Amino acid sequence: MLEQINHIQEGYVQVTGGLVWYKIVNPGNGIPLLTLHGGPGSPHDYLEPLEQLADERPVIFYDQLGCGKSERPDNISLWQRKRFVEELSQIRKALDLDQIHLFGHSWGSMLAVDYILTQPEGIRGLILASPALSIPRWLQDMEHYRQSLPLEVQRVFQEHESDGTTDSEHYQEAAMEFYQRYLCRLHPWPEPLERTFAGEGTMVYNTMWGPTEFYMTGNLLDYDCTPHLTEIANPTLFTCGRYDEATPETTAWYHRLIPQSEIVIFEQSAHMPHLEETERYIQAVRDFLRRVEQNHKN
Repeated sequence: MLEQINHIQEGYVQVTGGLVWYKIVNPGNGIPLLTLHGGPGSPHDYLEPLEQLADERPVIFYDQLGCGKSERPDNISLWQRKRFVEELSQIRKALDLDQIHLFGHSWGSMLAVDYILTQPEGIRGLILASPALSIPRWLQDMEHYRQSLPLEVQRVFQEHESDGTTDSEHYQEAAMEFYQRYLCRLHPWPEPLERTFAGEGTMVYNTMWGPTEFYMTGNLLDYDCTPHLTEIANPTLFTCGRYDEATPETTAWYHRLIPQSEIVIFEQSAHMPHLEETERYIQAVRDFLRRVEQNHKN
């Protein structure tokens, strides 16, 4: 399949705050799939399996400002939801993306919903992958997961979070106990995921999220868009893993709030089913996009 993908276009777009790097895999016919990575500040690399969809349509990646191959301005005031929504609009305009399907993973799901709620034109299908649409609910789920870890690991978390020493090596090692269960269950982690961590925008992540996935201190702490999900009229696909940070129960709750939505749960996966169960994941997204386009014609 990948051998059919014969062309990649890369470049930079000027957005509010600096230059953002983008990549279009197989520019050409078909309604493009525009992808929004997570984090905030975790660049696109780990989403590379989605390139397999480029045999039917352009697949577009970009590293949001502050991470990966994009500029990293030292300006903490830039790391706000509103600016990232503005950035997304600027990317669409610069790349002439009239009609698109929109894919958002984790923090990218928050960005996708915030953008959809501005009522932009030309969004055909919406994919909310391992979504984080209510941080209060997310934190409840994280607490449940934390309690599933060995008591010694829980003690390390509590000590360092109380002391403000979450950047210590001891804390980060304990965090891996969590991540290997609920972030990605593959051993070792795939190279694209390692590349994402190497290119992480730490300032963005720390400002908006916090020290770890399960301990939040950033400006997204009170985020909750669930009162507005009933306003989304776009056909929507929710995906998550059985052991996902975005738990199946919470993802199903979001799904029930969006009228034209469906959900697929990946039984062998955590937060990265596109890496953990790639073949099934790509097929689920492919089928959804085809159905959306077929129903639009009818």
